[in-house]
Amino acid sequence: MEESKMDDAVYVSELLPKESSGPVALSVRRAKQLISLYTMVQNPNMTHLKISELVVLPPLWIRCDGSDPEHTCWLGAEPLKAGNKITGINFYMVTCDADKTHFAKLEELKMAHKKKHHSSIVMTKGFAQYELIRAAAIEDTIVESESNISVDITWNTVDKVLETPPLISAAMLNIALESGDPRSPVYELYRELQFLLALAEGLKTGVTEWPEPLESESAVELVREFLMGNCCLLDGDKGMSKIKCDTAAVDSSIKSIFSERGDLDFAEQLWCKMRSVSSYQELIECFTLIIKSLEHGEIQPWIHQGSSSLLSKLIQQSYHGKIEVISLSGITPIQMLLEIGLDKMKKDYVSFFIGQELATLTYLDYFISTSVDLQEQVHRVQKLHHMLEIMVSCTVLLQFKHENLFPLTQICMKYYKENPLNEKHVFQLPIRPALVKKFYQNDHPEIWKVDISSAHGQKEAKTTWQVSTNPPVEHMTSNNTGLFSDSTVNGSSEERMYFITMAQCSQVHFT
Repeated sequence: MEESKMDDAVYVSELLPKESSGPVALSVRRAKQLISLYTMVQNPNMTHLKISELVVLPPLWIRCDGSDPEHTCWLGAEPLKAGNKITGINFYMVTCDADKTHFAKLEELKMAHKKKHHSSIVMTKGFAQYELIRAAAIEDTIVESESNISVDITWNTVDKVLETPPLISAAMLNIALESGDPRSPVYELYRELQFLLALAEGLKTGVTEWPEPLESESAVELVREFLMGNCCLLDGDKGMSKIKCDTAAVDSSIKSIFSERGDLDFAEQLWCKMRSVSSYQELIECFTLIIKSLEHGEIQPWIHQGSSSLLSKLIQQSYHGKIEVISLSGITPIQMLLEIGLDKMKKDYVSFFIGQELATLTYLDYFISTSVDLQEQVHRVQKLHHMLEIMVSCTVLLQFKHENLFPLTQICMKYYKENPLNEKHVFQLPIRPALVKKFYQNDHPEIWKVDISSAHGQKEAKTTWQVSTNPPVEHMTSNNTGLFSDSTVNGSSEERMYFITMAQCSQVHFT
């Protein structure tokens, strides 16, 4: 059944008392009684009921317990209308069975439909969903993640059950990706983001969860050595910008896609050193060293234009020989470190999206704007990171080129300009099946179904036959053996349960 038909439906079983935490499923006999009542109160011919004004009810769906021979899991009913007048009722029956040893033949399904609905001509439409990438299956490792990339393929004129979709089909890529997979080429950047989030949380709550040190040397020693190495550099000398961030590591397989910038300024390099800060006291000591070096004129470092951080302002003031007195107490040191981290990470993401020609600076303005408070800026940087993870995954795992990454970037950015961060959101991209065929051509689909239909409009009748790896309904479980046992995930054999689902309809006309 089409999900849209069930969106606004009345679920009678939801209104009944529950003896357990799960939804109530009724016997088919009881469900049919409710369907009969539903039909009766909308039938204009039932004058003896003395209903003064007939009301068109929303569609009704009733969960069934599958105890009947057909294993019925849903019964449904929906009014047929002509304007505001009810002309009849559409009835639906959905059955599910995992205890079959063979699949139906398409010709048998078509003949059964023709016989039931007295039609001479039927049309068929196919649908298949293939799982391309599941995080927990990569490299035979188990990772707690809901990440998944799948493709939905639809086509007209089905020739046989379980046929592979033709390349002229319409395809939709579904991407649900959670950040933080240790195997991701941008995992180090994710860890950097986590430190930024810890600072933002500390700024908000007053309690900062300091991470484990990344280096054997303390942050104070790293900063002291860094300052000593910069004593000879004057404003405008960009030689120090070639120093790499010690704690950043970019996987060699992705260097051409995402690599560390070569133009890190003084503040950004400080951020790299101070990511090893493990306490509030250590943070104060680091900034004390930096400010003293600026006050004494020992360094006149180069920084990027446009930075609004407090440290950048102090550096700019040092060019003129005098800087304002800063009290390193309360939340000030945390805010100072958060600001330089935000500046650095924003430039990292901008460098990627512009460097790969996936977005313009104007289009990125929303994500890097400083006109909102620091917490909102951090939230928008999280969105940038999630989009980066998606682009990198599609590049590395699916070998996507610019022609596919560009529209996907626009879809992601449009969503994130209008919605909060949501790593469970499924981003969808229309593609050609040929683009991902090599990932599914030798695999079984997660879902395969055929719709057989006849007539049009309100007289349309449809039969759906579906095979799936997961139960199509949550309220029914089965301990039966799977229909396939040779399904593989990344080359390893894995026995899986397959379920056969049938959805059929019939009509009753009141006039």
